[in-house]
Amino acid sequence: MKQSQKPIEKASALSEKGSKVDHSKKDEKQNPTSLRGKPKSGRIWKTPKERFATVKKSLRGKKSSQQIAFREEIKHIKELSRSIKETKRCENEMKRQRREENKRRRMENERKSEIVQIIKNPAKLKRMRKKQLRMIEKRDISKLNVV
Repeated sequence: MKQSQKPIEKASALSEKGSKVDHSKKDEKQNPTSLRGKPKSGRIWKTPKERFATVKKSLRGKKSSQQIAFREEIKHIKELSRSIKETKRCENEMKRQRREENKRRRMENERKSEIVQIIKNPAKLKRMRKKQLRMIEKRDISKLNVV
């Protein structure tokens, strides 16, 4: 009697498992984002970003007036995305120019504030220690106002 009950329980368990599998397949078809696994970064709360091209889907079998309105909306979205990209590009270009200008100005100021001492006797270089030799840099004297 016990043996006959066990196969019935297994059959009921199989039917339950089978129904669970069917529900998960339906969920996968309805929600394709559930197919994504755990992100490599570990930030599971982050959602995938949509690009401008995928924001608006095309319409099939709609009336001409709806189609025209849809095309106008797509043109507006594309123009908006183009303007955003252009402003970002301009901002980055201005930041780059500003960085270069600041770097150039900083180098000029460093050169102006340097204390210059001309070594006329090259034998002094032979007597100097390594640390002192590392401090020495060559400069063009014609640009300096040293007498």
